[in-house]
Amino acid sequence: MPTATYAGTEVPVTDEGFFTDPAYWTEQMAPEIARESGIDPLTAEHWKVIEFMRSEYAEKGTGPTVRALGRTSGVSIKDLYRLFPKGPAKLAAKIAGIPKPRGCI
Repeated sequence: MPTATYAGTEVPVTDEGFFTDPAYWTEQMAPEIARESGIDPLTAEHWKVIEFMRSEYAEKGTGPTVRALGRTSGVSIKDLYRLFPKGPAKLAAKIAGIPKPRGCI
């Protein structure tokens, strides 16, 4: 299984770089994952989405789709694409340290 090192901690990830166990994630890792994905710096808006993604995963066992994220996170779909340009649900999930949401390609 592949691993990645963030904030000095080695974590197991999928071939696409998603955490296999969200329990390994820490807030200190998020800026490194974001930079690796072309987002720097993380703003308060980014953190709102990241925290929402983690909360949804904890509650439902999967991250929300882009539509659900736009409807329920308090951030519009247009803003989601501005914040996470290469696929909001997928990229936000990666930065939030949760598995890739169902339905993301």
